[in-house]
Amino acid sequence: MRPDLASQTAFALRPAPRPEVQVQYAALCYRLRRGKPQILLVTSLRARRWIVPKGWPEPGMNPADCAAREAWEEAGVCGTVGHEPIGAFSYTKQGIRRRLPCLALVFALQVDRLDDDYPEVRRRKRRWFRRKTAAAAVRSPDLAQMLRDFDPRGQRR
Repeated sequence: MRPDLASQTAFALRPAPRPEVQVQYAALCYRLRRGKPQILLVTSLRARRWIVPKGWPEPGMNPADCAAREAWEEAGVCGTVGHEPIGAFSYTKQGIRRRLPCLALVFALQVDRLDDDYPEVRRRKRRWFRRKTAAAAVRSPDLAQMLRDFDPRGQRR
């Protein structure tokens, strides 16, 4: 009788530990021009892809304020952030040694002004896009849909 192959290799068939999903907070930065919204995107640090500003939770800060802080650090944005997320998107963050599954909660941020001097001014580019063009520029399908569907009239200040 042939021994059961699965029992002989059971040690090799155990699933590898899955990393937990990491949460980040993102800002959908917008302004109105001739009554139509424009979306501000920034480039990512490594791949130089267009993204919304986002970052890790900060102790003592609520999620909306974290999103606003990231928008200032990455794009020089000053404005009014909504206190409830307008959506979320998932993505994989490429770390130095591993890939991290992430979920970004997105907060609308109406831009009042852009500072010329901010922490990542030499590390990133920033650019205003129309909704459809912004959606085409980002990689995440969920984020693209959020950008296409974004309507600032529904935002509370």
